[in-house]
Amino acid sequence: MTALVFLIGGAILAANIWIVARTQDRIESDLFLCSAEPVGLVFGTSYWARGGGRNPYYTARIDAASRLLRLQRIQHLLLSGDNRTRFYNEPVTMWRDLRSANVRNADMTLDYAGFSTFDSLVRAQKIFDVDRVLLITQDWHLPRALFIADALGLNAKGCAIPTYPTAGTWRLRIREWLARAGTLGDLYLWDRQPYFLGPREPLQVTPF
Repeated sequence: MTALVFLIGGAILAANIWIVARTQDRIESDLFLCSAEPVGLVFGTSYWARGGGRNPYYTARIDAASRLLRLQRIQHLLLSGDNRTRFYNEPVTMWRDLRSANVRNADMTLDYAGFSTFDSLVRAQKIFDVDRVLLITQDWHLPRALFIADALGLNAKGCAIPTYPTAGTWRLRIREWLARAGTLGDLYLWDRQPYFLGPREPLQVTPF
């Protein structure tokens, strides 16, 4: 049993080292220096924090997305998130807050079936015809997102959002370590498919 635990732990560690090493050179932590790309993909997350109050990770993603548009680092936002029920709608919540930040409707497209990082990236490519993209999320999330983008053939760069540490961050990081290992299985073992695709909806990018 002890040997099995060490074997699993070693496999998870190796998967994380590999994924981070393969993607680290395409992650920028200064918004002013983030790669200029036609589309910025904003990954959905809960508006509310588990312990109450507004989720700082959500707030940071919205603030960064609106700033990147103003800086003309991106021309269009793809807001991809979970909309499994009428009571929980991440894309619309992001859209409302970005409208409050004076982002134009013409500069945003909502993806209602971004149920996971994998689904968001597959749909960006297959449904919205995205081939070059700036991924907008936290630094701990970007290595996995970029690794998936690579496997799909997406030309992706990462823009790491500055976020203040909060209680429970360690849980997110542990979950992300496990998710990175699971991603290798998704891509190379059990041929994971997105939950829902649907018809193509090529993005209409309005130049500045």
